[in-house]
Amino acid sequence: MDLQDAHGWLVDVVNEVSVQFQKVPGSAIFLRYVKSSYQNDPIRSAVELFLFLFAVRYLLAPKYSTSKKSYVKLTDEEIDELVDEWVPEPLVAPQTAFEEAENEKRPVIVGPTGPKSKLLSGRVVTNVASYNFYNLAGNETLKEKAIQTLRTYGVGPCGPPGFYGTQDVHQKTEADISAHLGTTACIIYAQAFSTISSVIPAFSKRGDIIVADKAVNFAIRKGMQISRSSIRWYEHNDMVDLQNVLASVVKEQAKKPLTRRFIVTEGLFENIGDMVDLVKVVELRHRYKFRLILDETWSFGVLGKTGAGLTEHQGVNIKDVDMLVGSLAGPLCAGGGFCAGSSEIVEHQRLSASAYTFSAALPAMLATTASEVLAMLETNSEMLASLRENIKTMWAQLDPRSEWVHCTSAPENPIMILVLKAEVVANRKLSISDQEWLLQEMVDEALSNGVMMTRLKSMPRGINVTAKEVGWELQPALKVCLTTGLTRKEVERTGTVIRHAITKIMKAKRLF
Repeated sequence: MDLQDAHGWLVDVVNEVSVQFQKVPGSAIFLRYVKSSYQNDPIRSAVELFLFLFAVRYLLAPKYSTSKKSYVKLTDEEIDELVDEWVPEPLVAPQTAFEEAENEKRPVIVGPTGPKSKLLSGRVVTNVASYNFYNLAGNETLKEKAIQTLRTYGVGPCGPPGFYGTQDVHQKTEADISAHLGTTACIIYAQAFSTISSVIPAFSKRGDIIVADKAVNFAIRKGMQISRSSIRWYEHNDMVDLQNVLASVVKEQAKKPLTRRFIVTEGLFENIGDMVDLVKVVELRHRYKFRLILDETWSFGVLGKTGAGLTEHQGVNIKDVDMLVGSLAGPLCAGGGFCAGSSEIVEHQRLSASAYTFSAALPAMLATTASEVLAMLETNSEMLASLRENIKTMWAQLDPRSEWVHCTSAPENPIMILVLKAEVVANRKLSISDQEWLLQEMVDEALSNGVMMTRLKSMPRGINVTAKEVGWELQPALKVCLTTGLTRKEVERTGTVIRHAITKIMKAKRLF
């Protein structure tokens, strides 16, 4: 075949291919696109051809194994040597010198807890370290009622509420709390800490938004962490900042799918002791369309005319709070916790709140104790009045008369949080660790003089973030808990002992 024949054959092949290609649907469009692309931008055609060839090569490339052993094979002796050298990390960090010293000196009470408690050493001391606000731990009426309940119902239900653990006394206590607060319904939990940490994730899920005060307690933080919701913080008790954060969230979510949004705060803050402006929070929640979860662990049974909590104290309609969470273990001298609200809110928790669904129900005698104390608060206003008088007496001994500490608690709070004054911390350049050492020495000094108080112990730092990122960190503090079990003179003496202990330690550490 000469060159002319070869050329003729090639032309015939190209023509045949062209004819066959034109029979393919869409071929004319493709040809017009190529011609136009080449005329307008030949570089683009070259790039597209390169990408096409690369794709063809990639699809036709042979498969390769990802299980090829590319590591160095070790001998048995080398493996044994590496195993011998390996040291696992400890499960927990070693105790610090401060923690070891604190554990060695921890007082142990023998017998019942009361305003006067006997220690393992045999000494009897004034106890201002417990939440026995109304001196009910040794109340004979409550003890007799608890004994009767124990004989009737036994020591415990031995089952979760949803699995044959619910007893009639549980339903009565829920009805009593609901009536006391003025809500439609109520649900009780077997443990106070797990109440709020279960309520939050029962309603707020991934993708939902929680706006929370930076100073909320550790139980709330755990609940928010479990919920996996988006957390937005606002400065502690700063209503202007809260409004700014709410407005920012509403603006950010304006063009996004609708999500559930919550404000979470406390009535009386566990870590600081001050009180939230609930009236303003309710106003903002309505303005920006947020739901409100209020933790009244430390305010229920303490604030208000009948101890109904912050809503009664500040005159807020209970219906303006979606979920009101409280404790039965503090002022009510029982155990467990509760969440009050609408019937829909309560019934949802019976299936969705992990602590309610998977924990054994509250022992019957604790439920009856809570009901009995609620009845006392409703009928005996003298209990609340006596406690408030003792709070005023202790305040007069400590806050205005000490040059070293001041109280951050609300005047109505029976738990006095005493922190070193800012000028004292600044002048002596005290770190957090330095403050903890000083406060513990004050606790030890007071105990040596017959008064048992304690320090504020909590875990307030934000979820998976540093204190710098949160912008707020707990300041070490002393904690003094008042009780009606002490007379006015005993409270004055106790306050004097605490004040002198603080002064003695601070003067002895002038060169700290």
